[in-house]
Amino acid sequence: MKTHILLFSLLLWILCPVKLSAQTAAVTGTVISETLPVSNVNVSIQSTQFKGKTDSAGNYVFSNIPPGNYKVEASAVGFRKMIKTIELKEGVSIVLNFDLSNFQNDLNEVVVTGTLKEVNRIESPVPVEVYTHNYFKKNPTPSIFEALQNVNGVRPQLNCNICNTGDIHINGLEGPYTMILIDGMPIVSSLSSVYGLSGIPNSLVEQIEIVKGPASSLYGSEAVGGLINIITKKPQNAAALSADFFSTSYLEYNTDLGFKFNAGKKATVLTGLNYFKYGNPVDHNHDNFTDVTLQDRISVFQKWSFERKEKRLLTLGARYLYEDRWGGEMQWNKSYRGGNEVYGESIYTSRWELIGNYQLPVKEKLFLAFSYNNHDQDSRYGTTSYIAEQKIGFGQLTWDKRLGSHDLLFGAALRYTFYDDNTPATTGMNQEIAKDTWLPGFFVQDEITLSPKHKFLAGFRYDYNSVHGNIFTPRVAYKWSVNENNILRLNAGTGFRVVNIFTEDHAALTGARTVEIPNKLRPEKTYNLNLNYLKKIYTPNGTFIGIESSAFYTYFNNRIIGDFDTDPNKIIYHNLDGYAVSKGLSTNIDVTLNNGLKMIIGATYQDVATYEKGEKKQQILTEKFSGNWAISYKIRPLKLSLDYTGNIYSPMRLPLLGEKDPRREYSPVWSIQNIQMTFSGFKNIEIYGGVKNLLNWTPNKGNPFIIARANDPFDKHPEVDNPYNLTFDPTYIYGPNQNIRGFLGVRLTIK
Repeated sequence: MKTHILLFSLLLWILCPVKLSAQTAAVTGTVISETLPVSNVNVSIQSTQFKGKTDSAGNYVFSNIPPGNYKVEASAVGFRKMIKTIELKEGVSIVLNFDLSNFQNDLNEVVVTGTLKEVNRIESPVPVEVYTHNYFKKNPTPSIFEALQNVNGVRPQLNCNICNTGDIHINGLEGPYTMILIDGMPIVSSLSSVYGLSGIPNSLVEQIEIVKGPASSLYGSEAVGGLINIITKKPQNAAALSADFFSTSYLEYNTDLGFKFNAGKKATVLTGLNYFKYGNPVDHNHDNFTDVTLQDRISVFQKWSFERKEKRLLTLGARYLYEDRWGGEMQWNKSYRGGNEVYGESIYTSRWELIGNYQLPVKEKLFLAFSYNNHDQDSRYGTTSYIAEQKIGFGQLTWDKRLGSHDLLFGAALRYTFYDDNTPATTGMNQEIAKDTWLPGFFVQDEITLSPKHKFLAGFRYDYNSVHGNIFTPRVAYKWSVNENNILRLNAGTGFRVVNIFTEDHAALTGARTVEIPNKLRPEKTYNLNLNYLKKIYTPNGTFIGIESSAFYTYFNNRIIGDFDTDPNKIIYHNLDGYAVSKGLSTNIDVTLNNGLKMIIGATYQDVATYEKGEKKQQILTEKFSGNWAISYKIRPLKLSLDYTGNIYSPMRLPLLGEKDPRREYSPVWSIQNIQMTFSGFKNIEIYGGVKNLLNWTPNKGNPFIIARANDPFDKHPEVDNPYNLTFDPTYIYGPNQNIRGFLGVRLTIK
């Protein structure tokens, strides 16, 4: 009997582990983001003791789990929590992977543009839009100027059919109302807005921050309609080597090269080189003029970062740009430059810039930022010569101080501008133009935390312009964080702008029209209001939806208008005898699905008009509606991604040359659309290619001609073959004049 009991007990002891093993299960998996493994991710099974972290390959393992229904959670710094529901059965091991690509917490992006402080985007009382380098890779371009066409409410405006100069519109306000910064320094002046945005190697751009609305209390008089801050990469965070080369079927060639190295033990140096070449004259519209300006541009950029005690900041950066661009009659060459035999517009640009930021060696947060740039331009517009030189020096000392619920910022700034050219602008014409302009000023900003959900910001700036005297620009802002996914912001302020039409309006330079300024021009003043609402939606299955909407309103006193209508042979500049208003609504929608599909869709409605003597007139070259989109899909098993980008614009009023001009008074609805395919299956290498301008749209569609009197550019024979009584004029343009074209490129990145 004892033997039977002993044998039975032994059998039970042997079988029990088998039974227990059969009753348990296991979960394994990998956590990735943007196809790359993520280490140190917290993975846990809710309401159990099973918790752990992913290893360097992003893997995790849980074993001996009793069968049942569970919720598995993955979370990491910089990401939202992701939760998946599973059912475990006896003796089964399942694979549960997490893709956190859509759960990256972009609200924690660090921004500096809105308040001159490094803060999380979600904490900023001023709404700041952030666009990373990866966003602009969806539609590769040879310059940041062109890349901004992918941003809702921002439009690169071409101002000339021949030389392709341009400016940046924000919410319908023209280029001079937009301030362009590089690493927070105002080194891109009105004379060089398009050139300042060219030649910056895209591979060295960390992100672009855009503020739409008033920013004059921190940045001065140019920041009336908004500002664009191009943030370059910190040398210590940049890749050891990066290269990007692409070419188009138009025979355009663009090369970006970046590399970093250590200079001693305490300095890291980042160097970038951009070269763009387009030397293939094209005349698809058969008017004997180049459709696209030919360019030869080189830019060298270098940024130094120094390691100091207590991690204090010290960075230095410098850039040099040289560009030779021309457009004109197809038979033009440099021997005709400035002559009256063959028409051409030729611009030589030489520009260098220096920027720096130094944290003082004291306990308080004191920063000295400085910049200097020198811009030389030698241009010929037919026989009209425009030779200009501009130098701008800027220094700013800021003190960042926190006292209880008050986050204070004090600043003192000094800006010196030297400007000289060979136009009537420097000899009078009712403009108060001085070769040397000093602009000292100071500002104070107080961000008050009223409660965890409510913040109030008050700012005030005083400047003294050596020509125009005292300038006051106050600003207020309010932020209500309903919760971390719903934020309401209100911003209001004033602006002030001194105008120099010969550095800002290309039409004044071409010689096609006579410039007339009948009265002394007074500086413009504005009052701005912006209401912004941000909503984020995260679903457990990995879908993300972001909605950001803004309402904006800007009121102008002394608005300076170029009158193209009174006399077709003249541009008459004067202060508006009335007022001007820019108002509208803007919405961005960001949708990311867990299956690899991502959509960014934006739309802006704006009404930009002048009110004079009881008459409302729409601003010329300004659309009422615009939209843009970027739709991306990742086929992860094939290491392939597809990008479909585009924009659409409603009709805008165009500059005609009188009632007999047969060209359209309003542009049609027009759209530029692009498609790209990128393969990332090779180590450190991406290959991309696609088609730009899929619809093959150009401004000449539906028009008898684009350039008026292209057959007589010097107006030598105005009475011959001229049934419409026109003069030569290349300013009738509202969009790019390049046809459909293919492109192919390769990127190399070595960390």
